[in-house]
Amino acid sequence: MELLPRVRREISPGAVHVPDWLGRQEQLDLIAACRGWRGYRATKLPGGGVMSVRTVCLGWQWLPYRYSRTREDGSPVEPFPDWLAELGRRALVDAYQRPADGYRPDVALVNYYDAAAKMGMHQDKDENSTEPVVSLSLGDACVFRFGNTEHRNRPYVDVELRSGDLFVFGGAARLAYHGVPKTLPGTADPDLGLSGRLNLTLRVSGL
Repeated sequence: MELLPRVRREISPGAVHVPDWLGRQEQLDLIAACRGWRGYRATKLPGGGVMSVRTVCLGWQWLPYRYSRTREDGSPVEPFPDWLAELGRRALVDAYQRPADGYRPDVALVNYYDAAAKMGMHQDKDENSTEPVVSLSLGDACVFRFGNTEHRNRPYVDVELRSGDLFVFGGAARLAYHGVPKTLPGTADPDLGLSGRLNLTLRVSGL
């Protein structure tokens, strides 16, 4: 039993955490969809490093630090489904508690974290749009570090994101540095049948 209830919380202006936003069946359906998308890979960075998460992209392929209509091997990118765009609009409505009819996400990065994976502090700034980013978590919990727009250092806030949680950042927080310093292995509901963590970030490419 939780000592304190997990409630909707504004982390900073424009950044909102909505715990337990996805119901159990919605989580199962989204996990099944993630398993159906092909081409998860560890992204190679220009400096020679390799990211510890494995990623598949929908709609547009993210290549450091730009978007492409094709993957690195020239194959087509997985399509961005209409139902996922609708889920993104519903997420924005619930996070910001206002209409989101004009929100049209057309790209998603689906990241898989195993027990050792992490994500360094970075900005989502490769889009030609400043529309909000919608983030959905599935499986194991993680520590999500949400910082400021100037640099990777403090001030920042650490938020525990669990399976089913929604996090949206836009407006003044759209270009805030953020990352995942660690995952929390073994924290997922075993009934989800997922080892590790999946994270979907929905964006508007502006392309």
